[in-house]
Amino acid sequence: MKRFLSALAVVVLAMVAVNGLASGQPAKTAAKTLTVKGEIVDLGCYLGHGARGADHKGCATKCIASGMPFGLLTADGKLYVLTLNHDNPDPYNKCKEMAAATVVVTGTPMQRNGVMAVDVVDVKTAK
Repeated sequence: MKRFLSALAVVVLAMVAVNGLASGQPAKTAAKTLTVKGEIVDLGCYLGHGARGADHKGCATKCIASGMPFGLLTADGKLYVLTLNHDNPDPYNKCKEMAAATVVVTGTPMQRNGVMAVDVVDVKTAK
């Protein structure tokens, strides 16, 4: 009887595991949210030669419109790459039009190999 119950438990656990894998859905976890204030900069000019601010707005606007990646530079020098949220691209697209502006971005923080990013879910002009 013990063997039968042990075998039955193994079969049930295997079925649960296979069902979870077959669904293709990762385990749900609560996503963290980050709200950060900073300046929208195009990464090519900022990383290449430190260009930023109102004097660089025209160039940054052209670079971003041409597809240059852009990010958020905080007052303490942290640089976040901004990424498009696949469920709602509007806030990210709004950021594209805000080069050199100081904004408040809210989104999901990400980090890999030292690169920090925010998946943008909201953006507002900073007061």
